[in-house]
Parts: sequence; C-alpha cells; structure tokens
Amino acid sequence: MAMTKSRTPASGGIFLFLGPVLGAIYGAYRGEPILWMLVGFGIGAFFSLAVWAIDRRKG
Repeated sequence: MAMTKSRTPASGGIFLFLGPVLGAIYGAYRGEPILWMLVGFGIGAFFSLAVWAIDRRKG
C-alpha cells in the first residue's frame, strides 16, 4: 500500500480574530467601536472565506 502525502490545509481563522480586534481599535478612535468591530468581522470573514476557497481549489 503506497502512502500518499497529505497536504496540510491553510487556515484563515486569524482573520476572524484580527478583523474585529483591529476594527474595534479603529472604531475607538472614530467614536463607534461596535460598528467598526462588526465591519472588521465582515472583512475578516471575507478574507477567511477567500483563504478557504483558494485552499480548496488547490487541493
């Protein structure tokens, strides 16, 4: 039985963490931390899904 080399999948979860954190920090300076935290989460989710889609296509 031949061993196949398995590929480690890429992870985009860091974007789900950094998006809201950076958004809240930016929002604190703008006076709307919750709004910008949600915007950051949306941007983070977009990049996370992009990493997932690219990784899936390569696999």
